[in-house]
Amino acid sequence: MALRTIPGVSMRAIPGVSILAPVAAGHGGILTPPAQEFVATLHRAFNPRRKELLKRRDDRQKELDAGRLPNFLVQTAAIRADPSWRCAPPAPGLVDRRVEITGPVDRKMVINALNSGATQYMADFEDSHAPTWINTLDGHVNMCDAVRRTISYTAPNGKQYKLRTDGKLATLLVRPRGWHLDEAHFMVDGEPCSGSLFDFGLFFYHNARACLDVGLGPYFYLPKMESHLEARLWNDVFNTAQDMVGLPRGTIRATVLIETLLAAFEMEEILYELRDHSAGLNCGRWDYIFSFIKKLRNHKEFVLPDRASVTMTSPFMDAYVRLLIKTCHKRGVHAMGGMAAQIPIKDDPVANDAALAKVRADKQREVTAGHDGTWVAHPALVPVAMEIFNKHMPQPNQLHVRREDVNVTAADLLDVRGGALLAEAGITEKGLRDNMSVGLAYMESWLAGAGCVPIHNLMEDAATAEISRSQLWQWVRHGARTTAGTEITADYVMQLLREELAAQEAKMGAEKFAASKYPLAAQLFSSTITGGPYSDFLTTLCYDHIVTKPDTTRNMDVASLDAAWAASPELVTANSGN
Repeated sequence: MALRTIPGVSMRAIPGVSILAPVAAGHGGILTPPAQEFVATLHRAFNPRRKELLKRRDDRQKELDAGRLPNFLVQTAAIRADPSWRCAPPAPGLVDRRVEITGPVDRKMVINALNSGATQYMADFEDSHAPTWINTLDGHVNMCDAVRRTISYTAPNGKQYKLRTDGKLATLLVRPRGWHLDEAHFMVDGEPCSGSLFDFGLFFYHNARACLDVGLGPYFYLPKMESHLEARLWNDVFNTAQDMVGLPRGTIRATVLIETLLAAFEMEEILYELRDHSAGLNCGRWDYIFSFIKKLRNHKEFVLPDRASVTMTSPFMDAYVRLLIKTCHKRGVHAMGGMAAQIPIKDDPVANDAALAKVRADKQREVTAGHDGTWVAHPALVPVAMEIFNKHMPQPNQLHVRREDVNVTAADLLDVRGGALLAEAGITEKGLRDNMSVGLAYMESWLAGAGCVPIHNLMEDAATAEISRSQLWQWVRHGARTTAGTEITADYVMQLLREELAAQEAKMGAEKFAASKYPLAAQLFSSTITGGPYSDFLTTLCYDHIVTKPDTTRNMDVASLDAAWAASPELVTANSGN
């Protein structure tokens, strides 16, 4: 049955834990004392290493800035050269992954995604999720109900949403937040909990056995790692979590998004570290472009043209795809393709047909290259992608396509053709304005609590906003010029920002604009587009503005709490699956 909660009870934190925001009655079954203890144990065991690895990222950035460009690791060459090791075979529900849909964890989206006809659904606590306290806890309630097949939703207009009953639900995977993010509302021994461990821990604690009860398992996507040492940390977390609840090691399976430049140089090592828990790698291409810009931002020779001109056929992107497919199939795991962000354009059939043609071409490129599946952002694209993969991949996957013809070098992964990519495509005023409008609109929505936003007929998340502001920063930093010859200066981009704000105010009206998050978004956006200080992530830049202020009256006294729990004996206990 679904999780039960204690109506009207404000949750008391266990010793060593502080919950710095009210816990609504509907969230009580998520933050039970045993669940708090589970998350806190993981945090205490692994947060010191997490912080060390984040410091290592900073040190590596300094090396990149000083001119030490990425390369394959000498110290792990033996792992890459050893043909004998393989990852675990595909788990139930992950053999055929031809079309996966991704999206946030709001209730209606979860139901629609599971019903979409996709083979898998990645429920996202990361780039398409604005991690307000309520959003995050709502998401975990939705995950519990989805795993148990009890999830339903009634819209304000009375329309009802329920799971299909024909057995064709998508297999659920969960993406926790990246290692760089904190959960500021949940403090362990005086420090914010790792957002990764909070999301993973709550989902695993409440749902691991329930996933097994429906013939699947606790499956995850892991974002934004930059090294195999970060994968090793995840593997140790998995082993500890499984040991704590008495599940065999290897029960968990995780697909790693290769969405940072440095991770592309350690793909085999990442698979090796996770090999008993690995479900493959995914081309997280939008974040990968962002990472390429970010990591090489101080090198003028790596300045990129308009975002729209950086495609999967760009030399450095093509090399990344080919290496990922070869690496995965060499080790017996899936090589997943990237996101089609298009959404239906209902009022313009011509534009809609053009968008669908781009999706078909993209998916055909992926399947003929050897990918085992792909991503879409909208249910309407599931049959489009499915048709292409069914035509070219009649079997469940392409693990037999070894791509032994591929030989990708470090230079290939950095190949912008000596600046020719920029010279040929150029930077246009439209590209500048598009980056401004996308970045600003996304930040406004994120600050308002929505992490996945339709903009310009694309479903945008944090990754595309990151590309937008990073390109503006890069172009200003290196004095790039538009195709019309205009130098891109800090003053110029600030002028464009003011013009974008004025256009939004005229569109919305002064009163609605003033009540929106646009003024705050503009303030924060302007701090990271003018070539000066660079924030590693927009989400960390903006996070403090969506954190709930501490509620010092939230906790019950121990006797009242114990009485409340005793009065509700059917509350979920550790991994009961009930």
